[in-house]
Amino acid sequence: MNGAVAWLLVAMGLGAVVVRRRSLAVGFVTAQALMLAAAGATGAADAGEAAAAAVLAVRAVCLAAVLLLVVSRTREPRPIPAHVPPLARAGLAVALALALALLVPPFGFASVDVERAALALVAFGLVTVATRRATLQQVVGIVLVENGVALAALELPGGASFLTELGVAFDLTLIAAVAAVFHERIFAQFGAGDSAALRSLRD
Repeated sequence: MNGAVAWLLVAMGLGAVVVRRRSLAVGFVTAQALMLAAAGATGAADAGEAAAAAVLAVRAVCLAAVLLLVVSRTREPRPIPAHVPPLARAGLAVALALALALLVPPFGFASVDVERAALALVAFGLVTVATRRATLQQVVGIVLVENGVALAALELPGGASFLTELGVAFDLTLIAAVAAVFHERIFAQFGAGDSAALRSLRD
């Protein structure tokens, strides 16, 4: 994968961090996942790598379907404010990405840009989960981390194996799906997908 594609993935990840609308955030992470699948397919050297790219494409479509269904079923009566405003979220996300780039040892990838892009996506996902109150936005943060892991898997020396990609995609998609189900339950209980409402719960 060339550096331009990697940094385009990063730009879409930063967009998912700062946007308010849930559908836009889902669109950003879905476009990321489809770009990852396309990059894997174009760079496939054998049938195993092509199959791994196909797994990424199926994962992207399934996640988009699940998240957009959740968006349509849980219409928020009013926007849920974040813990941190958009520009501050962007600053935190970039700062964490730079810190990871400085602190994490090199992975041995052929492209330093791709290595830094993978770390940036993980950082953006962590910041999204930590700074958003809307539970579906927190699910988007999990998907951002997944996309960073998928990008790293594609750049592993020798390419990503089909079984490795299948296992990672299944595990991480299951995590996102379970988080989406929790979002629906929270919405059904409190009338909004606001994680701050959970503070009212007592034993």
